[in-house]
Amino acid sequence: MRRREFITLVGGAAAWPLVASAQQQMPVIGFLSPGSPGSPGSPETDTYVYRMDAVRRGLAQIGYVEGQNVAIEYRGAEYQYEHLPALAADLVSRQVSVIIVVSSTPTRAAKAATNTIPIVFSVGGDPVQLGIVRSLNRPVENLTGVYNLNTAVIGKRLELLREMIPATAAIALIVNPGSAVTELETKELNEAAHALGLKIHILNAASESQIDAAFATLAKERSVPLVVASDNLFTDSPDRLVDLAARHGIPAIYPYRWFPDRGGLMSYGPDLADAFWRVGTYAGRILKGAKPADLPVQQSTKVELIINLKTAKALGITVPLPLSGRADEVIE
Repeated sequence: MRRREFITLVGGAAAWPLVASAQQQMPVIGFLSPGSPGSPGSPETDTYVYRMDAVRRGLAQIGYVEGQNVAIEYRGAEYQYEHLPALAADLVSRQVSVIIVVSSTPTRAAKAATNTIPIVFSVGGDPVQLGIVRSLNRPVENLTGVYNLNTAVIGKRLELLREMIPATAAIALIVNPGSAVTELETKELNEAAHALGLKIHILNAASESQIDAAFATLAKERSVPLVVASDNLFTDSPDRLVDLAARHGIPAIYPYRWFPDRGGLMSYGPDLADAFWRVGTYAGRILKGAKPADLPVQQSTKVELIINLKTAKALGITVPLPLSGRADEVIE
């Protein structure tokens, strides 16, 4: 993945008049991501485009079109999570109308930065358990959003991987120790593994080089199947993870469909297009005057199972018919 230098607190004095002018003419939405900032003119990953297309569709349904009657300021930490508080503070200093946030760790940073600017989030972990909102029905005064149930289904991912490879006695989980949802996901997976009588290997990775090292370590365990956690460090790097799994012969289940689309074995998780469409509609409603506290946190309950039969064959796996029959899509 290409890296760009982290740019602190904006882009120079020359850009300020343009931003100020945009704010005078139309409302400005801040977009805070743990990964790529998605700045106009910069390289954009497919996963970023996938989310933003959904957000734009949601905004359009409420009557807002980027560049016509709403502007979007993009900020991304390039997976260096220690930069998130400064990026959130920058958006607050620019007095944006709404902040859209991707995932739990940036949401915490945005919440710490302001208690007045509305924040609309999409998170994979239970936002009540994470301390983001008080309740789903009556969230914090300036926060609302979408809970996409990613953490809640990680135990199901383990069950599906076990069904795919019934002879396995152990499962590995790769997590980012700096992620807000790691503790929740690890707890959920440990409980599911205990119920199935499986051993769990926890692999920590907080950078691309550590991802490479984790896969190399797992390969020494004679290709123990792998569950990939939902942190953006992993989910925004589908090509890297799929290539590493293929190189080391590791069967893996991933959170999102774009992994098997690229050659991963299987995925089970939320439909992010649905989740971020909902985020876009909420942001649009707030721009029209709705208060975040009056907008209950939505639960995006659409989940999908995708299986890549070609990859299964390459790994020497025969996909059980009942499993393939339950799949939302089978890639041949």
